[in-house]
Amino acid sequence: MSFTIDRQTLDELNLLGKFRQGSVYGLFNRVRTSGGERLLDHLFLHPLQEAAAINQRSAIFQFFQEAGLAFPFDPREIALMREWLDGGTRSTFFMALVDTMISKGLSGLVRDERYKKNVQGLQATIGVLKSCYAFLALAGSMKGPYTARISEIKQLLSDPRLERLGKVDIYQALPVNTLAFYDHLLKRGLLAAMEEILAFIYELDVNIAVSGVAAARGFTYARALPPVKNVLSAEDLRHPCLEGAVGNAVTLRRDLNVLFLTGANMAGKSTFMKSLGIGLYLAHMGFPVAAASMEFSVREGMYSSINVADNIGLGYSHFYAEVVRVKQAAEAAASGKRLLLMFDELFKGTNVKDAYDGTLAITEAFSEYRNCLFVVSTHIIEVGEALKNRSNIHFAFMPTIMNGVHPHYTYKLREGITEDRQGMLIIRNEGILELIGS
Repeated sequence: MSFTIDRQTLDELNLLGKFRQGSVYGLFNRVRTSGGERLLDHLFLHPLQEAAAINQRSAIFQFFQEAGLAFPFDPREIALMREWLDGGTRSTFFMALVDTMISKGLSGLVRDERYKKNVQGLQATIGVLKSCYAFLALAGSMKGPYTARISEIKQLLSDPRLERLGKVDIYQALPVNTLAFYDHLLKRGLLAAMEEILAFIYELDVNIAVSGVAAARGFTYARALPPVKNVLSAEDLRHPCLEGAVGNAVTLRRDLNVLFLTGANMAGKSTFMKSLGIGLYLAHMGFPVAAASMEFSVREGMYSSINVADNIGLGYSHFYAEVVRVKQAAEAAASGKRLLLMFDELFKGTNVKDAYDGTLAITEAFSEYRNCLFVVSTHIIEVGEALKNRSNIHFAFMPTIMNGVHPHYTYKLREGITEDRQGMLIIRNEGILELIGS
């Protein structure tokens, strides 16, 4: 099974994108190698679905964070090694030797670059292996969740032929027969071992980068629980990409599976939803989360409706696009999956009466799916009053505090339903009516 999340939710939460400003991926992309970046891509695209696997990965990141290890490899050497291994070799040592001798001769006659690249590739590989031996000597005595993986690589590197290669002085000229021997050995006989060593290095790259971000930003690691518990709880949960982000506590569970959130525009409702969605997604990856603590039952997916836009190509108005989005979420919830679903300002593309009726009806209907967790926000506070008879709905609001005629937003959740109605006051503060009247 895979974690269900669609493109709209990924975009609204700004989870992916190497070059997208403020993306969660960009926050953690501190890797040093292209292979590490490919692995990071894979992790972001494939959240885990088993509590044990999630907790195991989190434990590995925490192990590296506590160890405080720096990446011990030269990224240029790794790139040269990767290119060299990809270059292939002849099927026998004799043919590899002949090919090496020919390329060396041509290098002096017609400036053929193959021999030079071959030498540089082997030199880089020797440098990488030396760094591997040094790292294993340092980390080999450290006990923790990564011990078994370290032991696997130690076993690979215990091959006497690799041990001899690791002792070669790369600053001395390499004999042609030595170059040919290792060209054939590493690209054919020990190619699988070399690929595993590179995979290990890419893992180290990601583990060190991600744990370094966690240490620098004060993130923690969520604890994954079996799906049946149906709980999501966090303390001081905040947006990981915002400097000085305000944290909030949140608890959802089977008997309190709907958070009904009210508050004025700009009070922080959307940011809170994004913080919750991002936190849950990172938690399923086993990554550190921006919270003081967090525990969650494994979900099967997540849907959000935060920044729904009209679709000119399909002829959808903003309101109809909202309806389509709610229908998609309803179909997902009705499928029986355990999901987190978040709706920000339902039906804001229509009139207040229809928005009231629609928000009330949809919230009541969704609340019956006790295996799912919901967050619904609105500034139509009358909907909250009509929902108070439902025991599984938790009411909270983002307050607006007036400093004279100027609004101030704390971004802190409070219990209950807001009574803030400062819309016209803000309009007057901006002098709009005077501008129109003039």
